[in-house]
Amino acid sequence: MINQDFLVIVFLFSLGAIVGSFLNVVILRFNTGRSFVSGRSGCFSCGKKIAWYENIPLVSFLFLKGKCSNCKSKISLQYPLVEFATGLVFSLGFLKYAHVLNESLSSFFISYLLLILISIFLILIFIYDLRHKIIPNEFVYPFVALSAVYMFFPSGVYVFPSLTHILAGPLLFLPFFTLWLVSQGRWIGFADGKLAWGMGWALGLVYGLSAVVLGFWIGALWALGGLLLQKIGLFTYSKGITMKSEVPFGPFLIIALLIIFMFPLDFFNLANLFEYYAIPF
Repeated sequence: MINQDFLVIVFLFSLGAIVGSFLNVVILRFNTGRSFVSGRSGCFSCGKKIAWYENIPLVSFLFLKGKCSNCKSKISLQYPLVEFATGLVFSLGFLKYAHVLNESLSSFFISYLLLILISIFLILIFIYDLRHKIIPNEFVYPFVALSAVYMFFPSGVYVFPSLTHILAGPLLFLPFFTLWLVSQGRWIGFADGKLAWGMGWALGLVYGLSAVVLGFWIGALWALGGLLLQKIGLFTYSKGITMKSEVPFGPFLIIALLIIFMFPLDFFNLANLFEYYAIPF
């Protein structure tokens, strides 16, 4: 007999993949003047309109073998990856808050809904920043606002946050703002600071700081690794990677945020320090 939770996870993954398909449309049509909800998508190479059976999340990509059915040009991996990632978020979110479901349906719904909404905007920011090296306010401001709500409902139950938690957002924003101001936007983007603000409210000061630092580490490892692989000929990039190359930082922050959210790591042992001085965090 199939476990009931397994069926729920499969359903949520499928629902998430459908939402991911819509997110791909939002990412591609944002700031183009095209509607997100009307107008059929088409192949970027030959212009052929995509039939409904060619637009089934994940399944169609596999059935078409990643190529347009008309001109055989390659379909971007962005489509299945975003669909898979969104499906994964929908299913893992259920697993993370399953214990809350046993205690309170309303608490589970609030926790799960907040996680899904926050994740949706993080996916939009991640892909759009990768593609265009910019984070639109229309994506980052909702993330910050949802993080503020999550700060008051961390487990689906209202809890007034500590002063340290409230200040975590602006405190994490301040270093980014300083770097942006001093470099006149050459070193870091202003929107990265807004993203850090939301991370502070979502994770608190202790874990938010760890996430920001981890984001810098991941970004540095990616850049240095890319330079090394390029130097020994194992990696090629059309524009070439140099120490002055413009690298979108938002995706590294988001990866770090997800890691710290799933596995709370305190790199600076601040939690013990705060507990010692009886500082709520």
